[in-house]
Amino acid sequence: MILKNTPVTRDSFNDLILPFYNPSFFIPIKGEGSRIWDQKGKEYIDFAGGIAVTSLGHCHPKLNQVLNYQSKKIWHTSNIFTNEPALRLAKKLVLSSFASYVFFANSGAEANEAAFKLARYYTAKRYHLKKNKIISFYNSFHGRTLFTVSVGGKSKYSDFFGPKPLGIQHATFNKIETVKNIVDKNTCAIVLELIQGEGGIIPALKSFVKDIRLLCDEYNALLIFDEIQTGIGRTGRLFAYEHYGVKPDILTIAKSLGGGFPISAMLTTSEIQSVIIPGIHGTTYGGNPLACAIAEATIDIINTNNVLSGVKKKSERIIFELNTINKRFKLFKEIRGMGLLIGIVLKEKFVDKISDILHASFLEGVILLTAGNNIIRMAPSLIISEADIIEGMNRFYSALEKIL
Repeated sequence: MILKNTPVTRDSFNDLILPFYNPSFFIPIKGEGSRIWDQKGKEYIDFAGGIAVTSLGHCHPKLNQVLNYQSKKIWHTSNIFTNEPALRLAKKLVLSSFASYVFFANSGAEANEAAFKLARYYTAKRYHLKKNKIISFYNSFHGRTLFTVSVGGKSKYSDFFGPKPLGIQHATFNKIETVKNIVDKNTCAIVLELIQGEGGIIPALKSFVKDIRLLCDEYNALLIFDEIQTGIGRTGRLFAYEHYGVKPDILTIAKSLGGGFPISAMLTTSEIQSVIIPGIHGTTYGGNPLACAIAEATIDIINTNNVLSGVKKKSERIIFELNTINKRFKLFKEIRGMGLLIGIVLKEKFVDKISDILHASFLEGVILLTAGNNIIRMAPSLIISEADIIEGMNRFYSALEKIL
């Protein structure tokens, strides 16, 4: 039997797809730049960027060109082979970072899973099997596999799935004394986001990051930076660690790396690579030529002075517009973040209105996100135009005017 395409609506979701999500009332069907259109033809300004994913907006012409070209050559090979796009992309990541080696996967969770496994494997080989403790931070987020969700610092994501992996402890973000209280000779790694994303768009303090590096050096532990949300231009540098003057031992990236196409990577050093033997880890789709070709083109566009310096200017314009809005509504307690990862903290008396604010914004044609129950998150395209910023902010103003 040949299945024919039938019309679908948001109402079909509950009948067809496991409800791990609660999608919005409209279905986007087309995107171009920083605008998308739904089934009814309604247009929206996209300040969400697929949760910091569509780093070059929707359907960037260069990415379309590369996708079309590579799709006519070869899509996939098993990992008994390498391929040209993977080698080119790896070289560009190495030349642009602290790292000497790269491992490709498909999602942030997979990159972090590989990083945590590698940290334990390395310290077991270099030191002893008991050196396996991982220190993470409360309210952090590192993925949805059982291992990564346990390393993450939100129990609501890890409870009720049976026994959690052992050897994981959590400290308080930006409070070095809480780390000093638990780090010891059996610590194999300390992992942190340089900006806690799901935890509320909270940047790490420079002094905190430098002290973490010193602790890792003192206890022969590895420093892992989770840059899934901050990597590839999001903060105005190719990697957020460049703002801190501290190099990690392992770094993970995803989201913006593929500009909307699934790909992630783990970067590390020659010293850590030296213990690896074939077969201790792997992935079926990781490093496939189609994803790597698109990611290579994404990096070629983003890793330029024009785009990276433009991130700061666009961020400043958005914050200016938000401050203007706040003079009218006195709604925001704080605006924080870095580059084009922006968190708008609501005053306590408006926290219960956050869902209404998002819904009203959708109705006005502007797409925003949340990060916790009191923070509106913005992660637009790194090349969003000034006109789209102004139009989006005008629509946000209109939404607030209608509900406040």
